[in-house]
Amino acid sequence: MTTGKIAEEGLYLEDLFIGRKMMSETYLVSEEEIKNFAGKYDPQTFHLDDSLAKESLFGGLAASGWHTASITMRLLVGNGNLIKGGIVGMGGEISWPRPTRPGDTLQVESEVIEIIPSGARSDQGIVKLRSKTRNQNGKVVQLFIAKLYVPRKPV
Repeated sequence: MTTGKIAEEGLYLEDLFIGRKMMSETYLVSEEEIKNFAGKYDPQTFHLDDSLAKESLFGGLAASGWHTASITMRLLVGNGNLIKGGIVGMGGEISWPRPTRPGDTLQVESEVIEIIPSGARSDQGIVKLRSKTRNQNGKVVQLFIAKLYVPRKPV
């Protein structure tokens, strides 16, 4: 198993192999941030109001899944790029098995699960990357399987 900080890489297709794992930095989620994001992009009561959130399915204030996805992207990008030239998505599947809460500290572990060299273009390929965003207790708050465009090393 190879691990490394996601922000330091800038990887080409040739740098990747099935099973390669990478770990992000951490990110602390605040109540204020949850409410601000929800107020702009997902204004539902369980993201905005503590007392109403207690009566919801979530049983308390919860971040929008889209907020968790945005934090995940920020952690994947880090201070640089996971993939040389940037993370360019070609689609994927996302799920939120449990909510992100105020005070959660999130971290993303990504694993290469498939590599598909392009038959038509010798300068690129597609990588399937499974990213698990976990809270401070190791519980997965988001699972994202992404298909990413990845360039090959220049000849």
